[in-house]
Formats: sequence, C-alpha cells, structure tokens
Amino acid sequence: MATVAQWIEGARIRTFPNAIAPVLAGTGAAAGIDRFDPVVAVLALAVALLLILGVNFANDYSDGIRGTDTDRVGPFRLVGSGAARPAAVRGAAFGCFGLAALAGIGVVVLSGQWWMLAVGALCIAGAWFYTGGSKPYGYAGLGEIAVFLFFGLIAVLGTQYVQAGTVSGFGIGSAVAVGSFSSAVLVANNLRDIPTDRTTGKRTLAVLLGDRDTRTLYVMLALVPFLITTLMGLRNTWMLLAFLALPLLITSLRNILSGAKGRRLIPALRDTGFAMLAWSVITALALAFGQS
Repeated sequence: MATVAQWIEGARIRTFPNAIAPVLAGTGAAAGIDRFDPVVAVLALAVALLLILGVNFANDYSDGIRGTDTDRVGPFRLVGSGAARPAAVRGAAFGCFGLAALAGIGVVVLSGQWWMLAVGALCIAGAWFYTGGSKPYGYAGLGEIAVFLFFGLIAVLGTQYVQAGTVSGFGIGSAVAVGSFSSAVLVANNLRDIPTDRTTGKRTLAVLLGDRDTRTLYVMLALVPFLITTLMGLRNTWMLLAFLALPLLITSLRNILSGAKGRRLIPALRDTGFAMLAWSVITALALAFGQS
C-alpha cells in the first residue's frame, strides 16, 4: 500500500503551474475589462487543479498497466513502481474528475453559461483518453496539441468568458502564450523520455520528431510567450514587465541546446513551469491594472 508521501509524489504537484497559470491569465484578462468575479475565479481554479490531478493519476494508471513506466527516468509513479494498486490510482483519477465536474457545474450555474457543460465534458474526456483507452492520442504524437488546447486556449479563454461573458484580444494573446508554455513543459518531458518511449512503443511527438528537432521545438515554444508580450506591450506597456520571467528559462534553454539528456532534463520541466507561472502572475496584474 502506497504511503501518503508516495501519493503526494504521484500527484506530481510540480505540474500545478500548468493549472494555475491559465486561470490567473484569464482572470487578469477579465479584470482588465472590469468583469472580475472572485467566486467564479476560485471555482475555475478548483476545476483546473482537480483536472490536472485527475490527468496525472490517469496517466500514472494507464502508463503503468501498459508497462511504459517500468524503466522510468522521470518522477515517481504509483503503478509503475508497484507502490499502489492500479484500481486505487484509477479511482483517484475518477474521483478528481468527479470533483472537477462539481466545481464546473458551480461555474456554469453562477455564470449562466450552460453550454460550457459540454466544454467541461470535453476536458474530462481529453484528460482520460490522453493515455487511456485502446487508442490514446498521447501515444500518437498529439499530446502537445492537446495541452495547448486544454491548458492554453480553453483554460485561459474559458476563465475569462465565464467571468466577462466575452473574450478580448489580450485574452487570446494570453491563451496562446500560456498554451505555448504548457506545451514546452510536455516537450521537455517527452524529450527526456525518448529512449524509453521508443523502446515501449509510445510514439510521442518527441519520438516522431527525433532528438534535435524536439529541442528546436522546445526553444520555439518557450520563446513564443515573450514575442506575444512584446506585441501586447504595444498597447499596454506594463505587459513588458513579463520579461522578468525570461531569466527563469535561461538554465533550461542552455541545457536543452547543449544536448543534456536523462535526469539532467528534469529541472527543465520545473523551471519552465515556474517561468509560466511568473509570466502569468505579471501578465494578470498588468491586464487588471494597466489597461487604458
């Protein structure tokens, strides 16, 4: 039976910036047009956190029963290590999805945007079928696209929409930036796992592209947010403060470009997540208080 500490480690708390950042950015975009709703924002954050917990446990379960976590370089996995029964981890995933659905219903009731129920159902399905089911799309090179969609466009614009009833140009720019950051986190993760994923038949985008092109993709995705910062800064000069997040990526970019492999790539996931979170905090404040 897994210990509490192992369950916490299996929850992969370091991925939480992927859930927190889009809600911050979307809330900042809503506040920028004077439509901030603190209750809806908190519920949206609960949805995002519960979904990422659910997808982490779901991935742990699905990868574990397929045997793709048997020889793992990355973080601890509950099923792959044998610390927890697969049924228990699957139950934890479904429990998180259920709680996310309840929080999402609260968002829908308060906002009156009932059609968002379908979006929520799509998000839960996307979380499960990333590595679950007979043909997981995460094993077909589509993981980065899904992350960009769910933790970028849908999460940021959905957060703004349920508070403001509309989306703005700043919201769209923020959604693309956060989606790029989130995708970069996954690219770094899959770059690290190319050798083991190739052996186990897990055809991630990194496996399909190969080592060199995957490194190029990471650099491009990590720098896209700062191009967007520059463009949004033309209308809101406070946005340029988001460049303060760039130094957090220096070590990751250096390691990626120098050909680091295996465990040397693990810090890139953490640092990219922290850069995304810092960028989103600064951007949210700039959008909330700096728009003219």
